[in-house]
Amino acid sequence: MKKYCLTIDLYDDAGLIAAYDDWHKKVWPEVLDSITGSGIINMEIYRFASRLFMIVEADDNFSFEAKAEADANNPKVQEWENLMWEFQKPMPQAKPGEKWMLMDKIFELK
Repeated sequence: MKKYCLTIDLYDDAGLIAAYDDWHKKVWPEVLDSITGSGIINMEIYRFASRLFMIVEADDNFSFEAKAEADANNPKVQEWENLMWEFQKPMPQAKPGEKWMLMDKIFELK
């Protein structure tokens, strides 16, 4: 199993943040299917103020590239992603069109 940690910011607006939280209480079934169908076993999103942190646990065959390609061909997932762009603000280091940024692990207590 692989584990990935990613981050993105939300626009710093209380109403938008509350709406974003609400959308994640009722994620569309097609979006959930795209997540589990890609090899993701578990996904958690945490929020502190306007900063989001995502933990993804995936099987050994998971690939971000394959997931992105499948999502690009899924109209319902694209609709969801476009909706999420109303709330998400790319990190300053993001290239145009990049959303969630992969984080580097710098410590692990074993």
